[in-house]
Amino acid sequence: MVIGGCLHLVVQQQDRIHPPREFNFDCDQIYPSAIQFKCYVPPSYTLSTAVDEVKETYNMVLQTELFGSILSPPQALPTGPSDPQSSRLSTSPVRTNVLKYKSNRNNGTTDPLSSSLISPEGQKLLVSPRKLPRKIAKEPFKVLASPSISDDFYLNLVHWSHNNLLAVGLGSSVFLWNGHTGLVNRLCELSSNRSVTSVSWSSHNNTLAVGNTGGTVEVYDVGAQRLVRTFGGHRSRVGTIAWNPKTDVISTGSRDRSILHRDMRSPDDFIVRQELCGLKWSHEGERLASGGNDNQLLVWDVHSESPLLRFTEHTAAVKALAWSPHQRGILASGGGTADRCIRFWNSSTGQTLHHVDTGSQVCNLEWSKNVNELVSTHGYSQNQIIVWSYPQLTQIATLTGHKMRVLYLSISPDGQTVVTGAGDQTLRFWNIFPPARGATCGASASLSLRTDIR
Repeated sequence: MVIGGCLHLVVQQQDRIHPPREFNFDCDQIYPSAIQFKCYVPPSYTLSTAVDEVKETYNMVLQTELFGSILSPPQALPTGPSDPQSSRLSTSPVRTNVLKYKSNRNNGTTDPLSSSLISPEGQKLLVSPRKLPRKIAKEPFKVLASPSISDDFYLNLVHWSHNNLLAVGLGSSVFLWNGHTGLVNRLCELSSNRSVTSVSWSSHNNTLAVGNTGGTVEVYDVGAQRLVRTFGGHRSRVGTIAWNPKTDVISTGSRDRSILHRDMRSPDDFIVRQELCGLKWSHEGERLASGGNDNQLLVWDVHSESPLLRFTEHTAAVKALAWSPHQRGILASGGGTADRCIRFWNSSTGQTLHHVDTGSQVCNLEWSKNVNELVSTHGYSQNQIIVWSYPQLTQIATLTGHKMRVLYLSISPDGQTVVTGAGDQTLRFWNIFPPARGATCGASASLSLRTDIR
């Protein structure tokens, strides 16, 4: 519910979302009666898990002591016609002295003064660190109500900044949710019956660009809470915005089939013609990927006025774009309802690498910076969130919960938490990716888990 046009939290209990009670407040303040919700804490390391690991270690040590090495799992017996090759249980040689006492099985490597009855191989298993299987919680740990969020495939209304501020466009207003404190503030409200159609943070300062239905782009200094620049030039809504990560260039895509590149230090525009759904700069800031409603994926060089590469394999609009932070030049793209595929490209060589049919509309893609994995969000008919390994393209987890297509996606600054938004008017927060190598704090340390907002 929006009262005064502000975000508030809803209650999550046993997979059900309960609407909050009505209340009154100033548009710039949310009172405690509005913010009751229950945090979902993913299951952690339990006693049963520890017992299972002890049993597994015991079995491995026992096999090592009996057989001299860990045996591979036995293969299933053949169920079809007799075949000399398939009838074998194992290709390893048959041991005839399994239970025979060995006085010198370690070739003299055992310490004669050692009182342990376990061989060096078994001792090595006991002291070696065990890598725990990674578990991804199947439910979000936090749900925020997002009333009036648009159910429009061509808009981009959610973006998370490197300062842990989540920008959300709701109707004619932009709200900022602080991941450290949980506070929600309204940054701006558009005039002249215009609605917010895209939001995008600069990657190297506290600047937010806001596109609208009137074709203009407003740039805000969020720290100073002021509008610093307004760009015109588009004749229709601005559905996608991308900041160059290395410069002050901001690229905007519109329904009027144009891309405008603006340098914050210059009044001039550089114009490219294509009906735009998605824009994404590479991490090096040298190439720009653009997806269009004409089913084409174009790759532009920062110094060129014509596309460097043109890919036409998609059979539906291309909105979802993601550059790999692990391998230079690798680009992923996702197609709409008639396509349903995620495709991977090498922009350095122009080669098509591989693709996977997801079975549903691909709305968004984000590449994890902590591990070589991607997350995709989907529309009809399952409205799911899928975590993929790369380059194996195996599904690590499939998450559900949204009642409508998952149109919005962004990742927290630490790279662990994913926020998704949908036309069901909720924002859901998921713990998906592990910490970066060397990091010690989890997602709960960087996100507010308070049960109220003051």
